[in-house]
Amino acid sequence: MEKQKIGFFEGPFGRYVLPGVILQSVLVGGGFATGREIVEYGAKYGAMGWIGGIGIFIGFIVMASLSFELARHFKAYDYRSLLKHLIGRAWILYDIVYLLLAILIISVMAAATGEILNSTLGLNYWIGVLAIAIVVALLNFFGADVIERFKTFGTVALLVGYVVFSVMVLSTTWENAQEVLSSGDTSFIEGEVLVWPVLWSGILYVGYNLAVFPAALFTIKRQTSRKESIISGIIAGVLMTVPWFLTYFSLLGFYPSEEVLGASVPWLQMLQGYGAWVVVLFGIVVGWTLIETATGMIHAFIDRVNTQMEEKSNKQLSKKQNGAIAIGALVLSIIFAQVGIIDLIAIGYTWLAYAMIAVYAIPMLTIGVYHIVKSSKKTKNSGTAEKIIAK
Repeated sequence: MEKQKIGFFEGPFGRYVLPGVILQSVLVGGGFATGREIVEYGAKYGAMGWIGGIGIFIGFIVMASLSFELARHFKAYDYRSLLKHLIGRAWILYDIVYLLLAILIISVMAAATGEILNSTLGLNYWIGVLAIAIVVALLNFFGADVIERFKTFGTVALLVGYVVFSVMVLSTTWENAQEVLSSGDTSFIEGEVLVWPVLWSGILYVGYNLAVFPAALFTIKRQTSRKESIISGIIAGVLMTVPWFLTYFSLLGFYPSEEVLGASVPWLQMLQGYGAWVVVLFGIVVGWTLIETATGMIHAFIDRVNTQMEEKSNKQLSKKQNGAIAIGALVLSIIFAQVGIIDLIAIGYTWLAYAMIAVYAIPMLTIGVYHIVKSSKKTKNSGTAEKIIAK
């Protein structure tokens, strides 16, 4: 009897790499697409900013590994199911914070995309945003399988794009970046810069980006062991942090320029002078990031709703309803986008980062770790009992 062939997404790639790919694809929008995020949570500290990057790297690995392992252990593949195991009925608090943060992140991307597509491709703000809204609605209409494939290929393209942008910028500004690091320049910030505020800035960056983790929970169904959870968590941490450092070093090449570090979209300023095709390519890449980020965050919410509906009525949302929810979330985000990118990131992200740390990170690091240790002891005891019986 011939063995059934395992598809690419069902094999090692699906178990180890895909969760990180999905996380990175959703993170890109709220994490580093404009460059403004890296200024606020690292680059403004100049030569000290890398300390925040180390905190971000460790934070993403820890939170990804714990999230994946608990989702696998409890078979909780949507955030409501997972949070019920962590904080019980208080999961509704996470729901509120998640929705606010999702709309805020998409708002930042909508504002950036409208501005960038207008200045790079000459598209009217509303034409660009409307086109992206239609694509996001269609992806949520077709569901998980299409989203997995779209994000896998899209993430590779996005990562290549940001690597190319970083290499282009650093090839001409690396001497200045080296000078900033060697001289310990932190002059963009008034007064003395201490280690703890920089590290805390990195923790806050991880905090508001915790909203992207539910987007990857549906991929954990393929995992069957703790080893897979931990390795996939490490891979996710690397995929999520590399773009941060690429953007950080690129910004150091212009440090402490107010024109770049004070811009709504620093990447747009950094790429000036490299030819019109580079700026146009950047506009396309940022438009794609909005699609990936909005799709992932909305799909995670739809998964949560479907799980609750199945429990109560054994039904799920229709494809049309999925698309309608996506459109509704994007409309709200576009309204919020009128506030402006700088204020949305500096104020909104910071406050919601504290909230996300309270309702997700702290329970994960305490109750979550307790569940993992408890399950390890049960496995060890059952193994010992089996050996005794065998003897």
